[in-house]
Amino acid sequence: MQKILNYINGEWLDSPTTEYFEVINPATGEIIARTPLGPASVIEAAARAANEALPGWRRTPVQERVQYLFKLRDLMKANADEIAQAIVNEAGKTFEEAKAEMVRAYENVEVACGMPMLMKGEISEDIAPGIDEIMLRQPVGVCATIAPFNFPGMIPFWYLPYALAAGNTYLVKPSERVPVTMQIIFRLIEQVGFPKGVVNLVNGGKESVDAILEHPVIRAVTFVGSTSVAKYIYSTAAAHGKRVQAQGGAKNPVIILPDADMEMAVKITADSAFGCAGQRCLATSLAITVGEARNEFNEAICDAAASRTVGYGLEAGIQMGAVINQASKTRIEQLIGVGASEGVSIPVDGRGTVIKGYEKGSFVRPTILMDVQPGSETWQTEIFGPVLGVMHVNSIEDAIALTNSHRYGNQASLFTSSGAAARKFRYEAEAGNIGINIGVAAPMAFFPFSGWKESFFGDMHGQGMDAVEFFTQKKVVVERWPKEWSRKF
Repeated sequence: MQKILNYINGEWLDSPTTEYFEVINPATGEIIARTPLGPASVIEAAARAANEALPGWRRTPVQERVQYLFKLRDLMKANADEIAQAIVNEAGKTFEEAKAEMVRAYENVEVACGMPMLMKGEISEDIAPGIDEIMLRQPVGVCATIAPFNFPGMIPFWYLPYALAAGNTYLVKPSERVPVTMQIIFRLIEQVGFPKGVVNLVNGGKESVDAILEHPVIRAVTFVGSTSVAKYIYSTAAAHGKRVQAQGGAKNPVIILPDADMEMAVKITADSAFGCAGQRCLATSLAITVGEARNEFNEAICDAAASRTVGYGLEAGIQMGAVINQASKTRIEQLIGVGASEGVSIPVDGRGTVIKGYEKGSFVRPTILMDVQPGSETWQTEIFGPVLGVMHVNSIEDAIALTNSHRYGNQASLFTSSGAAARKFRYEAEAGNIGINIGVAAPMAFFPFSGWKESFFGDMHGQGMDAVEFFTQKKVVVERWPKEWSRKF
């Protein structure tokens, strides 16, 4: 069993706690670690170390700051298999999914390494006779990430490299469900040799979260998780004067038009719905067929769901792993049951899944809920599992209206061969990430990871220039030098 430590001020430290959360391999049911839960004094120590390190790190030239990040990227790539194996064993993914997750982490590091260019200021000369005006970007201060369980390696890197490159110091708090991946990555951070206190790792539960949200030294907080918790994070942190990015839940639709390449649409929709066992904020949750697309798509998506190979993610040929734990399995199966009680048919039912040799695993096979009705619980609720609801409408206008009526607005996708339909959809659909013949419209690292309505709380998103904006604050200087001073030189 791996011992979970905090990394504060350049040292690995035990947590002074008697409360622990058992980290269980979702596929095998084995306890692989125990996460220390708090106390708040751990956050205090990390925030103090980060605050003390801030002046020196801020004064380090940006060209030097990004050299640390280049080295970190190279070390993570060199240890990619070890990191991916940890992700599989604590998050339940397949090995290929875990490797792909970390590619997105590397990409964000690479974009952040452009910070010498990205955080340049602006100057306007002679805004009045002899007066110049300058806009500078300066770091916000001590910042923190409260990370989710579903992407333990990637999501902290939507934020951390940008914050560090911009001259901030940092705290990372992983989900208590998946602490092992960050233990490995912070061993690499230690090898990089960041100055003490610049980047810190803290483990804990709600007490630790509240300590981060309330600590006066911490100036900015990022979060990814459910909408209910995102609202709490946003309101609490904002009430304590902090900048906040809080990514919430989703119920992402794909719309299938009759002119779509049906083979492609089915394959991509299945990959989008069942990849990572449906546990990602861009997972396809609803497929909305339009007109004549219904019969061909419905039959094919059921075949795709039923044929997916489910098992332990480190074994060859596995296409989908486990959900995070037994509580999640129970919740997903209960929501499938709610669908049945609402009158949907379930042509592919993943409940009661047991994988031979992994009888203690938290497995739910891909599930299709056919003829989900607008306004029903299965239409409204983010199931966060390998469950695809299928709906039908008569026109693209009806499909867009149905999409826009939902409280979430994380992603929406359209499958079509019509440029006019694609343009109409991207213009009218109320979602922050739009896919055209794409299932998971995950933005590249140099674009913001957007989200609308109850899928996001804040102003600036993760990644790209939004991250630069979030982790820097603007200072405007208006200056004039009297003539008698200039004559001295």
